[in-house]
Amino acid sequence: MSKPIVAIVGRPNVGKSTLFNRIVGGLVAIVENTPGVTRDRLYFDAEWLGRKFTLIDTGGIEFKDETTSLSAKMKQQAEVAVDEADVVLFLVDSKTKVTPDDEQIAQYLRKAKKPILLVVNKVEDFTSFESEAHEYLALGFGDSIPLSAVHGLNIGDLLDTIVSKFPKETKEDYAPDVIKIAVIGRPNVGKSSIINMLLGEERVIVSNIPGTTRDAIDTPFTYEDRNYILIDTAGIRRKKKIAEVTENYSVIRSFRAVDRADIVLMVIDSTEGVTEQDKRIIGYGHEEGKGLILIINKWDLITKDDKTLNKYEKEVREELSFVGYAPTQFVSAKTGQRVNKIMDLVEFVAEQTSRRILTSTLNSLLREWVHLNPPPSDKGKRLKILYATQSSVQPPTFIFFVNDPELVHFSYRRYLENQLRKNFGFEGSPIRLIMRRRDEEND
Repeated sequence: MSKPIVAIVGRPNVGKSTLFNRIVGGLVAIVENTPGVTRDRLYFDAEWLGRKFTLIDTGGIEFKDETTSLSAKMKQQAEVAVDEADVVLFLVDSKTKVTPDDEQIAQYLRKAKKPILLVVNKVEDFTSFESEAHEYLALGFGDSIPLSAVHGLNIGDLLDTIVSKFPKETKEDYAPDVIKIAVIGRPNVGKSSIINMLLGEERVIVSNIPGTTRDAIDTPFTYEDRNYILIDTAGIRRKKKIAEVTENYSVIRSFRAVDRADIVLMVIDSTEGVTEQDKRIIGYGHEEGKGLILIINKWDLITKDDKTLNKYEKEVREELSFVGYAPTQFVSAKTGQRVNKIMDLVEFVAEQTSRRILTSTLNSLLREWVHLNPPPSDKGKRLKILYATQSSVQPPTFIFFVNDPELVHFSYRRYLENQLRKNFGFEGSPIRLIMRRRDEEND
């Protein structure tokens, strides 16, 4: 199931970015006392009471100054965020009370047909606020939630209420053995064409206009007696190039498709190479722990000699070193070249992401790894790895019980991951390593 979306909206300078930062637990958004600093949406994953969700910070909605392009863009971004959201936090400022802009925003939000939580920020005295709370009832959203984002007051109660408004978690109707494949990438890189080649029929409209596919389209099919679901997504474009609200809306839907997927096919245009946006998209799939295959499309358009493929793959690996585990496939959706090899790779990566290692086998090898490369020491204290076990799959996750997790340097963590891959493969799959304290005397 994809994560619920929570959008924070309101006029400028009511504390949206401060609340965003408070919830996600870090200084992610720029915070200044200047209206309009947050000019675009920011997305960040958060969790409360075991429910993960995506929080969206927005630029302020301004109705009085729609003549300037910046103000119009900020308003459009906020409207798109509301359209995407499962729950909307309408933030107002207790210092200024209800303003005409607040009333106009409320009028717009009442038409959105979404759960709206009215949040009154910058409250310092919660006792005296009780006598003022009735002033906010006129906005039409029932009782308000007072808080102070800057001081972190009443944030827990707000989060409790947010989670209570989430759609109920439901399992998808697909059988558990069905492998779900998300096809992602920037617009116009050939995602829909690849899907049509895989399916052997034109089920998805193909166009040279970026953003033709406006929503995720699930297509069930069978390959070599195994059931799959192909999730075609709208193209993801750099935000500054997004012109249409519908295309902007498709960005978060694409990430939601990744949330639902088991395997991600990242389509890259070989004529353009790896772009910064490609890295961001791939990074999302990596962070979500999805199986990953890099599809280098439009290979027919590249002038080649006997060294071109190896040289190009080396360049891709250098640009995407953080997903060095991901296999590549060079294809042409236009001619069909090597497209038939994609499903064999999908089946292989699906097996790799689900691979389980016996605890006895793992610890036998772990002793060898530690002997070959002893753990480092810090200020006279040496890291000791007592034992390890695999806790889960998709992605493969390993718990290492150690005397002190703080002694695990990133280089040694990388050494352990490299040894796991060297001995067990896990090609196309991220690996999660969890370091957990274990006292030797309790062994």
